[in-house]
Amino acid sequence: MRLVFAGTPNVACTALDALVGSRHRVVGVITRPDAARGRGRTLTMSPVAQRATELGIPVLRPTSLSDPSVEDDLRALAPDCCPIVAYGGLVPQRLLELPPHGWVNLHFSLLPLWRGAAPVQHAVLHGDAVTGASTFRLTAGLDTGPVYGTVTESVAPSDTSGELLSRLATAGAELLLRTLDGIEDGHLRPIEQPGAGVSLAPKVSARDARVRWSEPALAVDRRIRACTPDPGAWTEYAGERLGLLPIVAPSGAGQLPDLGDLAPGVVQVTKRAVFVGTGSFPVELGQVRPAGKKTMDSADWARGVRLADGARFQ
Repeated sequence: MRLVFAGTPNVACTALDALVGSRHRVVGVITRPDAARGRGRTLTMSPVAQRATELGIPVLRPTSLSDPSVEDDLRALAPDCCPIVAYGGLVPQRLLELPPHGWVNLHFSLLPLWRGAAPVQHAVLHGDAVTGASTFRLTAGLDTGPVYGTVTESVAPSDTSGELLSRLATAGAELLLRTLDGIEDGHLRPIEQPGAGVSLAPKVSARDARVRWSEPALAVDRRIRACTPDPGAWTEYAGERLGLLPIVAPSGAGQLPDLGDLAPGVVQVTKRAVFVGTGSFPVELGQVRPAGKKTMDSADWARGVRLADGARFQ
């Protein structure tokens, strides 16, 4: 089939590469416009645009898919199907109807679970033991279209959303390829999603990534891992943000040193570690990222700022 691929972030490049190496022909790519990135706020192409350019594939970077020129460009490319992975924008109905086989979305959850922008982060945040990826025919609703296929993936207790998403990107790319093969061969038909079991996964904001030390240790651990690497978990100390990477695995209060009664957010420093009170038992910080500085071990940071017992994170 002739394909026009839509996607934006690096995670979508895995699927693009799989399709380029398949029996199908990727005749174009749609991605989000160049955006200011880095400390210098330099205009930079999206990862998908960069990869497509390297592969010699024509790239469309419209400000909005509602622009009439997008329909003209898409008609000129004459795709049989448009696979889409993490594009980051709504597709108007007239474009959905243009390819004979529609738009096939690769979504990183087991639909109808975690419909929305951040399915992997919410799977980690809520402690799911199993998640996965789904391919479905894109419709006007939020991830409501009929499903072609799924693949499952176990969530390890130490997984960050970045690690889990990386595995799902690989498994999902294979699923997407099998889906497109089945559509072309004529033996694959999508099945409507059940009405029950729906959950939503809205975008996780920087505000959501602020650690609530009053929560139990398990919830603190999940929030930090869910927000790693994006948007980055954090707390506040001395009026400044302190970025938090995953904590040392919380095996339970029984395996911690005798820290006494450590209230939520209150810090206790040992020679080699930094502990913080939570709503259940204390947790040991892993690496931290002070504002404007590189990532470092929490004990090194504590020595540098002369963090004293009894200090409190906000």
